[in-house]
Amino acid sequence: MISVNDFKTGVTIEVDTDIFTVLDFQHVKPGKGAAFVRSKLKNLRNGNVVEKTFRAGETIGRAHVENREVQYLYNSGNEYTFMDNETYDQFNLEKKQLEWEINFLKENMNVNIASYHGEIIGITMQNSVELKVVETEPGIKGNTATGATKSAKLETGLSVQVPLFINEGDVLLIDTREGKYISRA
Repeated sequence: MISVNDFKTGVTIEVDTDIFTVLDFQHVKPGKGAAFVRSKLKNLRNGNVVEKTFRAGETIGRAHVENREVQYLYNSGNEYTFMDNETYDQFNLEKKQLEWEINFLKENMNVNIASYHGEIIGITMQNSVELKVVETEPGIKGNTATGATKSAKLETGLSVQVPLFINEGDVLLIDTREGKYISRA
């Protein structure tokens, strides 16, 4: 059990049989009435973000989410196959569980998988990955206005805005949190 007074960003809690991670919280002490904690929580099962208010001092269940390193092997249709790096057990996740992450997954890439009482609730990736440009328009000489960008399609199918000097075959560093170009790798 954890008191809502001890909330910290990133803490995982269990509320009404759902698992949440605390994104933001604020302790409020009104001039009249009891103190309370206003929080913004992300549901780890479906990704929804909700706002909940708790009475100050209220205790709720702490969810112990286990993280372990796995390797992404391949996908077949809507199923993505991973292998546990310690036990070599293979398991599948459905496409709907990985909607954002599939933009960055390459075969043989290591990622962390989060599980709660044996139920896999998602994967976490590094903050940036290296991806190859497979399709982009050539940069036109003299077309170098400040901040000019063009669209580039990467090997995973993700399209990002890149500077004009990027060409097909270049390997780029891409931010996995926002899906944006960082630099050449």
